[in-house]
Amino acid sequence: MAKRLTMKDKKLERQLFLSRLVIAMFLILALFSCLIARLVYLQIIQHDMYTTLSQKNQLTLVPIPPNRGLIYDRKGVLIAQNVPVFSLEVVPDKVKNLKKTIAEIQTIVPISDDELKAFYKQLKQHRQFDTVPLKLKLDENQLARFYVNQYRFPGIIVGAQMIRYYPLGANMVDVLGYVGRINEQDLATINTTNYSATNFIGKLGIEKSYESVLHGTVGYQQVETDASGHIVRVLKRIPPIPGSSLTLTIDSGLQTAAMQALGQNNGAVVVINPQNGDVLAMASNPAYDPNLFVQGIPQTVYQILQNDPNRPLYNRTIRGLYPPGSTIKPYLAIEGLSSGTITPSFRINDPGYFMLPNSSHVYRDWKKGGHGIVDVSKAITVSCDVFFYTIGVKMGITRINYIMRDFGFGNPTGIDVDEELGGLIPNPEWKQRIKHQPWYPGDTVITSIGQGFNLVTPLQQANGVAQIAMQGHGYRPHLVGSIRDTEGQVTFTQPQPAPVVNVTPDIWTLIFTAMQNVLKPGGTSAIIGNAPYTIAGKSGTAQVFSTHGVLQDKNVSLAKNLRDNSLFIAFAPVENPQIAIAVVVENSLDAKKTTRKIMDYYFEGTPIQ
Repeated sequence: MAKRLTMKDKKLERQLFLSRLVIAMFLILALFSCLIARLVYLQIIQHDMYTTLSQKNQLTLVPIPPNRGLIYDRKGVLIAQNVPVFSLEVVPDKVKNLKKTIAEIQTIVPISDDELKAFYKQLKQHRQFDTVPLKLKLDENQLARFYVNQYRFPGIIVGAQMIRYYPLGANMVDVLGYVGRINEQDLATINTTNYSATNFIGKLGIEKSYESVLHGTVGYQQVETDASGHIVRVLKRIPPIPGSSLTLTIDSGLQTAAMQALGQNNGAVVVINPQNGDVLAMASNPAYDPNLFVQGIPQTVYQILQNDPNRPLYNRTIRGLYPPGSTIKPYLAIEGLSSGTITPSFRINDPGYFMLPNSSHVYRDWKKGGHGIVDVSKAITVSCDVFFYTIGVKMGITRINYIMRDFGFGNPTGIDVDEELGGLIPNPEWKQRIKHQPWYPGDTVITSIGQGFNLVTPLQQANGVAQIAMQGHGYRPHLVGSIRDTEGQVTFTQPQPAPVVNVTPDIWTLIFTAMQNVLKPGGTSAIIGNAPYTIAGKSGTAQVFSTHGVLQDKNVSLAKNLRDNSLFIAFAPVENPQIAIAVVVENSLDAKKTTRKIMDYYFEGTPIQ
């Protein structure tokens, strides 16, 4: 069989090979160019993003704390503000060995045992990715030392925050209270989401009672953080809503004057505008600096305050329970006259003592030898005990109880802070329930001069005399005058009328005249009379230690803590009352002088000496 002949075109084959090679080279070059372009994009254009990714960045939702609302007095004086501070904060899940890290930090920044205790306590209350404050309020040197060494401490950051500051310190603590660190009890009652960026909450006073108004609403930002917890960039931000600001009814100048007037005496002062229930001053002495509690008070300092026999932590204005003494007498006179138990012309002969029928027990008048012939007007002016023993027994304990409750005693006044006590106006049912004893006629006798089981607060005293000043028309006392929200809208507090005590005008005239005569020659408080404005008042003495009827000057012979408390209630000017005041001074007779100093400051601008 013949062989087949193959014809080859070597030139054509060479051209085909070259063309395929060119196409391949072009494809390789194109792909290589794409690779180079991609590398340029990744390494240069997207350098920052991929650098952070290479450092194990993560997206984090960071809560933003709202600024707490400010608090002003009635004249616009700032009495509770926010100041910026730097703090050392820990992100627990970014710290490998927490105890070792803290020990190393302590070689740079001093951290006290109290601060460590507070930190570990809060650590239990927060999630692992939350920031927990380790040390508040770093000074400039501490801040600089930490920044130099910060690279050594991943998960430890410096946070800037606003904390509460009270410019007037102890002078305003009984009104404002203070904020403190959130504890386990707080966590059980608050919205933890809204407090996720906040370590502080109102603990007492206005700060506590208006917490929901002052706190505001938490904000959030979505951020990228690196391995050490530093924020690389913010991706999204929802701003917080600041808390609303409060304007109080308090006059901070009058409040300071009240504290100065009390001086070295333990006691309390409450001043109210009787025409609307505005509380102008509410001072308890001694007091304490609320700024100590904001950052966490050292245990040693707290124990000193707690163990102080003068009880500076005790707010006497709303929690101090005192026998009203003779300040109860105008109320009994009002009830005696309005009920017809006595008339304005009713008189007794006061020999200096009183005895119940068929009883040998002697109830003495404060004045040895008595006051002679006494009617109701004179009885108030000279504070005749025997007269009120007599009408108290004639009226009976039920009527005494009714009139005192009509003027707001025996129950909280309803002031807009939470810690108020209601006092005690006793009756037979109460004694049987609590003491498991019957009510005796002698109980009525001593109740009639404000002794025995009677207990009232200084706020109740001021509120009661304010209602007398307005001839039976009273108002619920309040501390907040208005609330301003973040949009500038202002809501004013409207006065809340109390139930009216209906008494005829002639009785009010008699009571007012008798209370004015208290400050005139022959009255029990003539020593503070002769003011350039009209005052109606009533003094009182509350026994602390009984001398079993032995008449002696207890304020000389007894130790100071056993001496009588003195009280004074008053309002002025009588014709158009602007203030009603109650003063209690413990173990001293200075209540009258203290009252006059405060009134002179209010009406005349006289500095407190």
